[in-house]
Amino acid sequence: MKSWLVFAVLLVFFGAAVFRSTTPGSAGPAPGGLLLVANQFDHTAVVVDPSAGKVVGKAGVDINGHEVAVSPDHRLGYVPIYGNSGVGKPGTDGSTVQVVDLLTLHTIRVIELGKPVRPHCAKFGPDGLLYVTAELAKALYVVEPVSGKVVGEIPTGADESHMLAISPDGQRAYTANVGPGSVSVVDLHKRTLITVIPVAKKVQRISNSPDGRFVFTHDQDAPRIAVIDTATNQVVRWIDLPATVYSSTPTPDGKFLLANAPSGKLIVIDLPTEKVVGTYLIPEAIGEIAVDRDGNYGYVSTPQKGTIEIFDIRRSKLEAPIVLSPGVDGLAWFPGH
Repeated sequence: MKSWLVFAVLLVFFGAAVFRSTTPGSAGPAPGGLLLVANQFDHTAVVVDPSAGKVVGKAGVDINGHEVAVSPDHRLGYVPIYGNSGVGKPGTDGSTVQVVDLLTLHTIRVIELGKPVRPHCAKFGPDGLLYVTAELAKALYVVEPVSGKVVGEIPTGADESHMLAISPDGQRAYTANVGPGSVSVVDLHKRTLITVIPVAKKVQRISNSPDGRFVFTHDQDAPRIAVIDTATNQVVRWIDLPATVYSSTPTPDGKFLLANAPSGKLIVIDLPTEKVVGTYLIPEAIGEIAVDRDGNYGYVSTPQKGTIEIFDIRRSKLEAPIVLSPGVDGLAWFPGH
């Protein structure tokens, strides 16, 4: 009888301990998953474990990969090779997308796009196709990733179609056209241009709300974000900010929009009210933002400093950064293997 009582007491004790350890709020979420990061300066694609704060491995790529995309099965990374200059500036003109095995961290294939087009941003659509901005062609290239063949070309109707957002239903894509200061709307199924939306003198980068109702792009001459209604394809309002921002990414639940300012600020915007609810000091940089699948952490690349800044979204605070090397730019979070 005594041994049964001891067992019962232990069962209650350890059962309660397990309950306490898994109760929300008892411990902060661990930043699971991995990051694939393009480093422009050392010409690599780097896999980083944010929970350990260290590099898992890296693969050499051509000059220069600015952005990355991860395949839906999380096994391959795609790195468009842009060239050795910035958007709209003289330099080399890339014509390939390099494919990196994320397990062995070796380049396993080079996708030839057929001509120099400065491919920059790549995104997978729900249809499994890879869409790549082709700046010099004023187009989106459609790539079948298994064969590596270009199977379509969709005109954007504008120069410098630099970054890309795809609607959650995969029907449309939106490009930020930097120098023209506009956003192009294309029909991915018909592979046609729908319209070009004037926004500002100059814009940078683009993102869309998880429900697909709005697209966001960033005025480079004023501290504000344009809000485009995807039902009307018009700028319907502006989000006023304390600083001009370069890029933004929403959290998966649609509660927040994270934006980074080149002056050295991470700005957190409450999306339902479109009000700034937090500003945090980070290195001055024109980087990119990725958010993990569960919306626990935001990751901000700082090419000039060479760090990945980590923002704990649930606790509204910055964690210690991951120190890499200058040149870190485009990044994508993926669950790992």
